[in-house]
Amino acid sequence: MKASRLRPLSLVFLLVASCASPYSKVKVSRPAWSAALGAVGALGSGSAGAKRLAAAGREEDRAPREAIGKYLDAAYEASRRLAKQPGDGEALREYNFALSRAFGVLSRAQQNPWVKPLAFPGAAGKWEVSAQREARHPWKAADFELRPADAFELKGSYVTTRSLKAGLGAPLVVTAKSGDYLATDPFAQGRHIYYGATAIARFEGRRCVVSFEDPLSTETVSYGGHRFPLAADFTAPLAVALAAENPKTFELARLLRPGKYAESARLARLQSYDPAKIPVICVHGLMDSQATWVPIINALRADPAIRAKYQFWFYSYPSGYPYPYSASIFRRQMDAIKRRYPDHRNAVLIGHSMGGIISRAMITSSGDALWKTYFTEPPEKTGLERDAKQLMREALIFESRKDVDRAIFIAAPHRGTDLASDWIGRLGSKLVHGPATLMSVSSQVMSLVTLDSSSLKMKGMPNSVDTLAPNNRFVKAINEIPINPSIPYHSIMGDRGKGDSPNSSDGFVPYWSSHLEGAVSEKIVPSGHSAHQNPEAIEEVRRILLLHAKSHGGLGSGGGEGADSPSTPPPVGPHLEAYD
Repeated sequence: MKASRLRPLSLVFLLVASCASPYSKVKVSRPAWSAALGAVGALGSGSAGAKRLAAAGREEDRAPREAIGKYLDAAYEASRRLAKQPGDGEALREYNFALSRAFGVLSRAQQNPWVKPLAFPGAAGKWEVSAQREARHPWKAADFELRPADAFELKGSYVTTRSLKAGLGAPLVVTAKSGDYLATDPFAQGRHIYYGATAIARFEGRRCVVSFEDPLSTETVSYGGHRFPLAADFTAPLAVALAAENPKTFELARLLRPGKYAESARLARLQSYDPAKIPVICVHGLMDSQATWVPIINALRADPAIRAKYQFWFYSYPSGYPYPYSASIFRRQMDAIKRRYPDHRNAVLIGHSMGGIISRAMITSSGDALWKTYFTEPPEKTGLERDAKQLMREALIFESRKDVDRAIFIAAPHRGTDLASDWIGRLGSKLVHGPATLMSVSSQVMSLVTLDSSSLKMKGMPNSVDTLAPNNRFVKAINEIPINPSIPYHSIMGDRGKGDSPNSSDGFVPYWSSHLEGAVSEKIVPSGHSAHQNPEAIEEVRRILLLHAKSHGGLGSGGGEGADSPSTPPPVGPHLEAYD
């Protein structure tokens, strides 16, 4: 089939994609001890610990407080065995399972020992349960819902692999009960918080003191005189967030009516802020959201070296904006991050599709070259009013960011895509409603812009579709400006498995557009346009990040055994920062 016939189908695909299978579906269950044992079921099915767990399970609905006590009995007995034999795998499984089930009952029965200690009946007397308090950064577990991660059954197009780490503790999904976190922290994950923590219960006489560890910053814990890997579920918090927030519902709307979602243009932390870790800022593409990065984040977090060296952020924006405008907002957001976190390390940018060309603008110095493409006079001598002049100056005159050390472009249309300039692209452009911010200055700007017969004909301010056209004036001009030679960059692109480079295409972006001379590396993967979710591309990103970490401070222990040392400052995160 000819390419011209494929393009209308491509637009149909984009529209249908918004109605395709959900990114994430979660179902809450009650895991059984037999299922937790899996292949070793026969080994522990008749042990004393198994009998205690079975007895507790029978009490969950009828007498939840008694069930909690029985689960604590089981966790206590398992902890004694671990103190004697740290390699006792059955004791470890019993401890983790008992503690997870205790949290499940606590949540369903709305028992909250984190406000004040609560007592639960045990076999040898009452257990007093409380949360460990940290002097420097008290973690107010009472303000969050804490549910065992293993109780979530996960499905969805973005949740196909579950990243687990074996070890000690009960992995939890931590969600904020109420409140708008953006009101106090503009760079929080969102209005609501979804995070992962791992609970560790230590027994002091008849007291059960629970600590909550961050598996993204702590690799091992001391317990009973021994050191254990900290157990973790890196996928469940991401899946629960996707299912609860359902970003797919507004992705198309942010393309067609970007002005309605102006407040959604922001940088956000996905995890605790740690000044020692390198920020990786992920920038999505057209008709997309930060959700598109879940598969790659999920995979990368499974690597302890990545966890030790990196923290993940997102830049999200209404994708109907012309990309030079989105880039100018990105620069303002990075300036704001520098003010809030002046000690942050320089970032690595990963941009997919239009996010790739936004990221490219971050490592390019335009001088006045772009401005001269549009206007005959310098900014101060044009007839533009103040707001229009400021908007155009920010979009056209910029410097390479000093707080970026590397960039990875994935399926990025640096030279545009024919899909945006042919009749179907022109039709698509008409469906995008320009935001009031741009429309208010459109007639003034267009009256002063110089004519260019070789460029895409525009009657008003461009939108995102317009700025993806190969004959768009900005696209042509920025490709004449070299990328900052001191910042290494890498290219990843898909060829749909055809192996026909340099005549290849991912179905939307051709190789001639995504290829960049000067790239430190270039990787072509057998993928369509969603190359950032391809396993080979994810492995290539991992390789680049490990290379970058080695050249920027080495691959030290990071969040390893030294992470919980008193001399190591604890990270500040969505679950800690509000209580400093």
